[in-house]
Amino acid sequence: MTEVPLTTTTTKGLHPGLTRRQISMMGLGGAIGAGLFVGSGQAIGIAGPAVLISYLIAGTVVILVMAMLAEMVAARPSSGAFSSFAQRAMGRSAGSAVGWLYWIQLVVVIAAEATGAAGIIEGWVPGLPAWLWVLIFVAALTAVNLFGVRNYGRFEFWFAAIKVFAIIAFLLVGAGAILGLIPGVPATGLGNLVAHDGFAPHGVAGIAAALLVVVFAFGGTEVVAIAAAESDDPAHNIRRIVREVMVRILVFYLGSIFVIVAVLPWNSPEVLDGPFSAVLATLRVPGVDLVMSLIVVMALLSAMNANIYGASRMAYSLGERGLAPMAVTRTSGRGVPYVAVLASVAFGFVTVALNWAFPVTVLGALLNIVGSTVLVIWTATVISQIILRRRADHDGEQMPMRMWGFPWLSWAALVLLAVIIALAMIDPTARVQLLLTLALTAALLGLARLTRGRSRRGVITEPDDATVP
Repeated sequence: MTEVPLTTTTTKGLHPGLTRRQISMMGLGGAIGAGLFVGSGQAIGIAGPAVLISYLIAGTVVILVMAMLAEMVAARPSSGAFSSFAQRAMGRSAGSAVGWLYWIQLVVVIAAEATGAAGIIEGWVPGLPAWLWVLIFVAALTAVNLFGVRNYGRFEFWFAAIKVFAIIAFLLVGAGAILGLIPGVPATGLGNLVAHDGFAPHGVAGIAAALLVVVFAFGGTEVVAIAAAESDDPAHNIRRIVREVMVRILVFYLGSIFVIVAVLPWNSPEVLDGPFSAVLATLRVPGVDLVMSLIVVMALLSAMNANIYGASRMAYSLGERGLAPMAVTRTSGRGVPYVAVLASVAFGFVTVALNWAFPVTVLGALLNIVGSTVLVIWTATVISQIILRRRADHDGEQMPMRMWGFPWLSWAALVLLAVIIALAMIDPTARVQLLLTLALTAALLGLARLTRGRSRRGVITEPDDATVP
């Protein structure tokens, strides 16, 4: 079957203004968040030092997915990114479901990040309630996103840079501790890697269980595929951006975890509570609690800022493709899809309000529903790349960038994702989360099918039976 053309007008009203450095830092900022600074302790407690293998496997999946995204973005830049690619490869319903799933996830996470940051700040300034801090954070970052993509890029660059500098400093201090270069602190060496029941105290089962925790920490890197559409030369920029993001994330993640499990016993209670704080406290770094709290707040606000951007651009793209109300395609004189920005933030406000009214249940339930979104999006990305690459090769299309090792590495990524999904189905907690996300995805697919055939002037939608020739 021949491919039905899909209009790629997703950048028509947007003004290119992001530089390669800014997009690269956005990718880092999206992935380096509270999940690394705080959540990594849980993964270490499950697998011990062998958690490094879990991070290496998850990092391999991320590298492959990012390479596939780079190939597709170079060929057809779009602010809808993986949603647009899913639509081209698998039809309108798939593109709609992936796009809306991503948007729903981001707006829920925006509320969670604002709530988390406000909870920390409230402890410093007890006179002001948490809801006021949430209002301040959301209003400030909404303004940043409305000022224009160029200003947003500058702001997010420095936001992410602070986290990067903090990790680099941590790696240097950690290396000094391991080698005995810190005055008054004896060298830790590498003994802790094997001293407490061995390198893999819980065996392969521990590595597999930790993988479920680790894989979600890498979520957020996909924002570079969305942001590339607002750079001056997406096809050229995406190659270097993806390479930089992949290398730096692996170095930062693996390096940080290596320092933690080398400096401290993996089964130390302090590691589970806050691994970075525990290492710095052991090395007698003054004011460690305040320093780490500031970094976590910065990580939350940086990720929140990137998520407002990603959610608004995805909503804009859905509107351009006739999959969302036309209003979200309205842009300001600065090329900002202001309706999409406000709509994304408004839903975040709703979830914050529900969290205030029902603090024990609502936000936790929403996060549970969208908790496995990254697995669905990555799987859709891999399938889309396999279909679109085969289609391009069949048609003799000249592509600006071709992923190496096709089709073997693409299929390897799909197998790895299938293994992770199978592991999630075995784990009771992860199974509930995955099933809820799959139920939401199925509902979005059903809704898309119910509304198929609707279009508006200037939009061409693909049928639901788009196939590979």
